[in-house]
Parts: sequence; C-alpha cells; structure tokens
Amino acid sequence: MSRYFASLLAIAVIAVTLTPGAASAAPKEKEVDCTQVKCIALTFDDGPGKYAGELLDTLKKHNAKATFFLEGQYVKSRPAFAKRMAVEGHELGNHSYSHPNFTTIGPAAIRSEIQKTQDIVKQVTGVEPKLLRPPYGMADLQVSDIAAEFGMPMILWTGGSRDWESKNEEAIKKQTLAVAKQGSIVLMHDWVKQTVDSMPSLIKTLQNKGYHLVTVSELIKDQKLEPGDIFPVPEGWEK
Repeated sequence: MSRYFASLLAIAVIAVTLTPGAASAAPKEKEVDCTQVKCIALTFDDGPGKYAGELLDTLKKHNAKATFFLEGQYVKSRPAFAKRMAVEGHELGNHSYSHPNFTTIGPAAIRSEIQKTQDIVKQVTGVEPKLLRPPYGMADLQVSDIAAEFGMPMILWTGGSRDWESKNEEAIKKQTLAVAKQGSIVLMHDWVKQTVDSMPSLIKTLQNKGYHLVTVSELIKDQKLEPGDIFPVPEGWEK
C-alpha cells in the first residue's frame, strides 16, 4: 500500500508486546477473523493512565482486547500497568514520550520522542511497539518518513468518544456507540475516569450488538500497511 500525502502541511485529524520470558508465557488467544465477524478496535491514548488497572480488570472480565498508545513518560512512572497490558494480550503502540506536536518540532526531536518510548516500553514489557500514533493525530511528510525509518505505520482513528471534552459517563457511551461501526477504530483515554467507569456497560452493549473487541493489528491485518503509511487516510490527503 503506497503512502498518501497532499503536502508538507500538517493535517489535524478530528474524527477522521513484559519481560521476554513473561511475554512467551502469555496465553494464546483464539484468532478473530474480522472479515467474517463484526470487529471494533477500542484505542486508549496517553497512558498508562492512573485508572488503567480498573480498565484492565473490565477488559479481562469481558474477554475484550484493546490497543494502548502509550506515552513513554507514563510507562516509566506506571510500569506495572504497561506490563500487565502486555501480559493480558493487549496491543502496545507508541504515542511519543511527552506528547509534543510532531509537526512543530525538528526531525531529531521526533526521533528522540519515538525512540525513548520504544526503549522504555521494551525495557518494561519486553515488547516493541509496531504502530505509531502521532500526538494530536498530527502528521506530515517528515513525520511519515521518520515513522518509516522505525518500520512503523501511523494509526489514527475513525471516530472519537470525545471523553476528554465531556468527561461525562453517559455522553461518552452515547458518542462511542454513535461512531461504533464495523471496522471502527475508536479514540478514548484511560486517564479519563468517566471513560473507565463507562466501560462495563459500553463493552456489554457492543458485545450484545455482535461486535468483537480486537486490537488494531487484528482489525487492519488485511490492509497490508507499509512503514510510514497512515490509516485511516485523512480527508484531503491524495493518493
């Protein structure tokens, strides 16, 4: 799949694996075929947040998987959560070390943000992230080229819970269900308490609608993304 770019201008996107021994001990999950069943990927940015433990309890109870786009600074301060995410079969992605806008900093700074997070996640969990989500969903040609250097495609989202804005449990559930469709990648945050509080009801509702909650990599495996690609492709980017 070829990369898509309109220009060097940044585009804001609004809606658009543990220690090595522990990793190998993680239980083998039955593979979900998202071409045959309804799948959604819930993604959580900026963590591990301080409510991540409660969220992981809920995901485990409901046999649901998620993708966590982690900030290196919080992996460093909350390593137990990051390790548990990996042990329990969730996907770990790179969301920078300190959440700067990649389109406003130089290439050396971008590389440092990505590398520091790769290093701390690998050190803590034994897993090296394979996916990059640029902070704020902001990317340009330079960011894509650097992502390609790291061998990583960039993953955005098809819809957001807007949890950071409402911080209201009912509003988060309503908004998430409104954007939940087959193949959706939903943006959420595990530092928002109301998001974590809404998850038992939300997961139950989604599962009752027939959705399987899977990792991003499970959801997009047929997309054949190459390093530096961006998915979903934002409106205004050209082939």
